[in-house]
Amino acid sequence: MGAASAPLIELRGISKHFGSGDTRVDALRGVSIAIEPATVVGLLGPSGSGKSTLLNVIGCITEPSEGWMKLDGEVVYDGRWLRRNLPRLRLEKIGFIFQFHNLLPFLTAVENVAAVLDLAGERRAAALARAEELLDYLQVGRRKHAKPAKLSGGEAQRVAIARALANRPRIVLADEPTAALDSERAGIVMDLLRKVAIERQTAIVVVTHDEKIYGRLDRIYRLRDGVMQAVEERAPAAP
Repeated sequence: MGAASAPLIELRGISKHFGSGDTRVDALRGVSIAIEPATVVGLLGPSGSGKSTLLNVIGCITEPSEGWMKLDGEVVYDGRWLRRNLPRLRLEKIGFIFQFHNLLPFLTAVENVAAVLDLAGERRAAALARAEELLDYLQVGRRKHAKPAKLSGGEAQRVAIARALANRPRIVLADEPTAALDSERAGIVMDLLRKVAIERQTAIVVVTHDEKIYGRLDRIYRLRDGVMQAVEERAPAAP
């Protein structure tokens, strides 16, 4: 874990409310966190605790109501967004992994990964080469020509991880990435995420209810009613 490194994700006093007056809901209240490179952290808490809202704030999808946020050395929010083009910011800095892989069913595995690079303006040949490199790195290269319907759940999630890494983001956000997998496949996916974090010096944030992966997290943030209740440093088990 990169404890001595400057944080890749830094939030100070982040709050988010929806509505006003009697209908106001405080989804986040004064949340401050710092996550370093080569670190895998979990966001835990009951439904409605603010986990998904916090993940969406970090992902520059949900605008905070107040606070300050720096991502990969750039202050991106200080009472307002400091970037006009948020989709470009996400493309540059952040990779997303979801509970269900959300792969495009009419594309092969390698085409699904290359599609992100196409959006970024990468030449097609370079995009396909990068996609193949990532699929090999995640040990699913032999399935590069398979469409999602022909992939196992674990294989599809590896392709989704490759897609999240396509633009070399320093930050990866994962929303329940193992919920649809059995214990063995969940462990494999988390071991791959730890490999990515360490070898590529990324910060990985995982929203999860999945107790079977807690032992593979460097740190756990526990939220309740939008408030950070506890921070637990851990020593992850070796794969």
